[in-house]
Amino acid sequence: MKIARFNGGRIGVVVDGTIRDVTAVAGVDAAEWPPVGPLRLIADFPTLRDKLEQAAKVAAPIPLDQVTLETPVPWPNKLIAYPVNYRDHATEMTSVGFANVQGFFLKANSSLSGPSEAIELPNIAGREIHHECEIALIIGKQGRQIPPERAFDYVFGYACLLDITIRGKEERVMRKSFDTFTPVGPYITTADEVPNPADINMRLWVNDELRQQANTRDLLVDIPHMISIASSAATLYPGDLIATGTPAGVGPIKAGDTVTIEVDHIGRMSVPVVAGRYGENIVFAKPYEFKRGAA
Repeated sequence: MKIARFNGGRIGVVVDGTIRDVTAVAGVDAAEWPPVGPLRLIADFPTLRDKLEQAAKVAAPIPLDQVTLETPVPWPNKLIAYPVNYRDHATEMTSVGFANVQGFFLKANSSLSGPSEAIELPNIAGREIHHECEIALIIGKQGRQIPPERAFDYVFGYACLLDITIRGKEERVMRKSFDTFTPVGPYITTADEVPNPADINMRLWVNDELRQQANTRDLLVDIPHMISIASSAATLYPGDLIATGTPAGVGPIKAGDTVTIEVDHIGRMSVPVVAGRYGENIVFAKPYEFKRGAA
């Protein structure tokens, strides 16, 4: 099943290029603040699934291009990310800070945005801002100290994820946490629709230029171990997001660009890039010349 959030927090099931509004059956109040309805939907999905499928069959189909798609889980308990999790990316950055050495870091939840929102570049002079092509794992149930052999039992689904990054030597969390720096979408594809998570191709284009391509078989820390490592430190909850890390090919984006990510069996989304008014601060006051081998 492909589950989308759209038009101000409504919930839809995506079927053959259309979206079917199942908000009422999902038990989600689109106007609720904070918007935690998707968390309850994920937690209750085993008992809701049949009802959602039936509601989708009778709901009026709406073409996807006539709705505004939003980030599927806007208010997770955690947004976890793994650094340097492909060996080719480690080589291009001449980094030894592998994911299996450094573990995970957190991004601000407020950096989440949807496929219909632009990536807003902060107003910071003298810095490159880069795209990173990743997959989002969406956790389906609560767990702690999850062994790798049981990790997939905790995966609700998958989505495309872009990890936007200001290059520099400052704290990684700050450089990756600006608003709109984590586009996720276009929807959640539930785990049963992804035949082999250890063999997923993904690609990223900037405009028409292919910049990144990889397969999850090349991960340094695979999906089961990412979940196991994260849950050894922190209890995972329904709706938590884990970003898998990026392969080689990261590079700059600028206002006017369009970034497109495509992940086999999961989805494809294209996100425009615009110049923003905010972001200037003393931390980034000094210019930084990015070179391969820098953060």
